Amino acid sequence: MPPTIKIASRLDPIKPSITLAVTAKAAKLKADGLDIVSFGAGEPDFETPDHIKAAAHAALDKPGSGKYVENVGTLALRKAIAAELSNVHAMTIEPDQVLVSTGAKHSLFNVFMALLDPGDEVLIPAPYWVSYPDMVMLAGGKPVTLPTRAEDDFAVTEHQVSAACTPKTRAIVLNNPSNPTGAVYSKAQIEALAKVCVEKNLLIISDDIYRQLVYGDAQYHSIAKLGPEVAERTILVDGVSKTYAMTGWRIGYTAGPRALIKAMATIQSQSTSNATTLSQAATLAALTGPQDCVATMRKAFDERRLEMVKLLRAIPNVNCREPKGAFYAFPDVSAYVGKQTPEGAVLDTDVKLCDWLVESGKVAVVPGSGFGAPGFVRLSYACSMANIQEGVGRMHKALTSLR
Repeated sequence: MPPTIKIASRLDPIKPSITLAVTAKAAKLKADGLDIVSFGAGEPDFETPDHIKAAAHAALDKPGSGKYVENVGTLALRKAIAAELSNVHAMTIEPDQVLVSTGAKHSLFNVFMALLDPGDEVLIPAPYWVSYPDMVMLAGGKPVTLPTRAEDDFAVTEHQVSAACTPKTRAIVLNNPSNPTGAVYSKAQIEALAKVCVEKNLLIISDDIYRQLVYGDAQYHSIAKLGPEVAERTILVDGVSKTYAMTGWRIGYTAGPRALIKAMATIQSQSTSNATTLSQAATLAALTGPQDCVATMRKAFDERRLEMVKLLRAIPNVNCREPKGAFYAFPDVSAYVGKQTPEGAVLDTDVKLCDWLVESGKVAVVPGSGFGAPGFVRLSYACSMANIQEGVGRMHKALTSLR
């Protein structure tokens, strides 16, 4: 008789990542021989720059390249991370305040596991990256979502934050630039949020993974840069995946108060141990080597951004704010939710609409409900211009066939 497998109840409210699910579905359809244009994955289509690959090759030839290193990350890499983040955020960060992890997602997971007791609340502006609420719940905490509006460029206000605080509120997550909206906070907005965080004694979990991908007249403004009183309550989460086209290398890092970093290192020592040794050598080269590759990729993303927004706005009844950072467009397609397909099926949710788009329209986009924004969809423009033109064209044709 086979054993009865009882799954832990902590997983009851947890959903699989919808971005990974959409990407996997598109990949399966492609493997089955279908011509699918996928805007699902938040992954640059560029190759990792050659000098970064070369550093990994060189490290491979050194003795000990396949061995464990310090759980917290190699000292050389932590020094480089501390130097870069100290410069960006105008504060002094020492290597013992840095923890290197297996991607920024892992960094965030460690943060929530180290910070939260059962029932502790974390404020999460919506639309949000899909994993924030589930990570908070896995750590025993309670995600409290703060809805924002497209007409306000998806910016949460200091008044919302203040009103949402309770005695159980521990922290707020600030993702700037934002995944999925591409929104970038202005300096005035950042200053207002910092003020209320100090007043309410909130920790600020600053997810800065897209901070180098900002376009037009927008600028990234560091909340930690606003002075010691703000810096001491800010937990910086960053990494190389998006900026250097290193998604598969899986390196992220956290900088913060020593007590928190020590607690996170304890968790990591019992889960993954050190991040991959060769990936750390590659990351050191990324941070300390030539940076012209970043400017080249950013320029291409900017051109693709403008083309995608133009094409999306040409679809009747689709509204799309101009994203100022990251590499996502987040149009409102709610006018098409509830419509019928040519075959007579009713697409009464954005999830059904996106399923139909990939199966019948041969274009994969991510439903906004996974980001706390039903009626929207997310498209990544970290792909070729040809794919953008073809894929949004397919989306246009499919949506306008609904009745």
